[in-house]
Amino acid sequence: MSNRLEKEDSPYLQQHKESLVDWWPWCDEAFEKAEAENKAVFISIGYSSSQLCHVMKEKVFNNQECADILNENFICVKVDREERPDIDKYYQEVHQLLNRRPGGWPTSIFCTPENKPFFAGTYIPAESSETSIEGMGFKALSSLIATKIAQNDKELFENADEIEDFINKVNHPTEATKLKEEFYKNFMLQAKNNYEPKNGGFSLSPKFPHASTLNTLMTIDRLYNDKSAASMVKHTLDSMMKGGIYDRVDGGFCRYSTDEKWLVPHFEKMLYDNALLCGVYTDAYLTYNDERYLQISKECADFWHNYMSEDDLFYSASDADIKAKKGSYFVYTYDEVHSLLTNNNYDDIESKLETMGVTKEGNFEGKNIIRFETDNTPVWYVDVKADLQRVRAKRDYPFIDKKIQTSWSSMMINSLFKLGSIDSSYMQRAVKSLDKLLETMYIDGALYHTTLIHKQPKVEAFLEDYAYLAQALITAFKHTGDELYLINAQRFANKALEEFYDKGTWNFSRGDFITKAETSDNTYISSISIIIDVLISLGTLLDDEKYTHFAFKTMEYNSYELGRKPIYFPYMLTQVIRYLKGDRIIKSNQDNLKNNTYELAKLRYPFVHYRASEDKDFMICGDKSCFSFTQDINEINRLITNSF
Repeated sequence: MSNRLEKEDSPYLQQHKESLVDWWPWCDEAFEKAEAENKAVFISIGYSSSQLCHVMKEKVFNNQECADILNENFICVKVDREERPDIDKYYQEVHQLLNRRPGGWPTSIFCTPENKPFFAGTYIPAESSETSIEGMGFKALSSLIATKIAQNDKELFENADEIEDFINKVNHPTEATKLKEEFYKNFMLQAKNNYEPKNGGFSLSPKFPHASTLNTLMTIDRLYNDKSAASMVKHTLDSMMKGGIYDRVDGGFCRYSTDEKWLVPHFEKMLYDNALLCGVYTDAYLTYNDERYLQISKECADFWHNYMSEDDLFYSASDADIKAKKGSYFVYTYDEVHSLLTNNNYDDIESKLETMGVTKEGNFEGKNIIRFETDNTPVWYVDVKADLQRVRAKRDYPFIDKKIQTSWSSMMINSLFKLGSIDSSYMQRAVKSLDKLLETMYIDGALYHTTLIHKQPKVEAFLEDYAYLAQALITAFKHTGDELYLINAQRFANKALEEFYDKGTWNFSRGDFITKAETSDNTYISSISIIIDVLISLGTLLDDEKYTHFAFKTMEYNSYELGRKPIYFPYMLTQVIRYLKGDRIIKSNQDNLKNNTYELAKLRYPFVHYRASEDKDFMICGDKSCFSFTQDINEINRLITNSF
């Protein structure tokens, strides 16, 4: 029997529309009903491509006994964390407070009838078990909570009041620290301490890509010729691209690796990971001139274009599972690949199998993830890859979440413009996608966060949408010279300041659900750090100190923690260094800028903008005046270096 979720656009909510649980979407009516009937509230937060969300759906929410307990005693609310990141951020903070550790998805929250949380967990199995992370199973836990609510348990309600008071309390930094370029030295010490020297990355397992950390290490190397920073970047990028977390057949990165070697991934692919890593590999190519990095960047962009886009808009994610079989689309049996090579008349078959890491025993549950341990991919793999793709084409493709999200789409567009400085075909894609995104998500003066493909957006934008979109617009202006992009970037930055800024702090959302924006780079780069980037750029390009002032006040507000623990704020650290050293602007006529796009992109100094002028030469300028000119583009690096 369908519940209220069948009227929702979210693919995640649609997955639960036939659930045994009588779900509500997030709405006032649900909470009013809970209070009127004195029923506890159960809030379940997840997303469509999460494996554990699927498991909880099948094992708990489709369990008749669990569903009966929920339907009789609770008002149950389903939330798509990608559609409503503001709600998710609030309850992740609740989980952190109650459990002294980060949460995850699915998120399971129990609240009083007044919607005050008192219990937070992640995946909770139906039955109690000594090995359960949460301890008590879902049946026992929900039954106990229902009883305590019915009895108006005094302690439970008092705890809920205390939790709400603590969450709503604003904690300001105790002091500010002078912004110093030397912050980067502390960052390097912390990065080295976290670094895993055998396989790269910044943990043992699970291993996440940490695109922001890699970006900052690359910036430090470009500024200070730091060999240890370069080594950590290159070793990590080399290790990830071998195969596993990176799909060597279709292209694209999975969300994280479950092991220390980057071999066994959680097979879902997220737009934000692929967008940011596309940019990281592009920058690594421009910095280190390694063609392998450019190839990965192109494959990453091509995967999203070929598999995960429609009408120049990007889908948000693809699933790990097909009918609860984890990774079944992605892996191969030994016999399958051996027969493939035999039937297509390849020579030296055993050697090729060994090179691709394909064995009879397999490297994942008796099957094989394609992986190369060598640094260079053999020439013959171009043909073999096409054959492997044809094998996959006969399989069911994992579920695709066709949500369009402004922030995540802007990340990919930003990277496509970077890639377009090397290959103009990606520049054309970037322009088309940016224009289509604006047409779809910016309607009658209002910016929206998300919509399902070909549907009208309903959820209005959050800080991350304004920030990432403005960043993409500034990058578009840099590479096209189209002033309209800069005007729109200014418009969105102004709106972000008006809606979300308050004396150095930033809200993530406004309206009926106010959430503070995170300063640390977690799942992806903090929206606060991105808006700082935008404001510094606008200050430089528009010669308007008010934007630089707001950027400075934000960095100053966070300076104490930034100075002590910069490893948590990599992108903000980059912006502090940028603010202290200053941007450089290259001015020349439009033809000169366009004809030298690639050479300009390879400039060593990381904080450079371009402005069209009437000059035949290249003028190198700071924030106040121009100080050098040259006809030789190869001289620009030296002139910028000598300006400090």
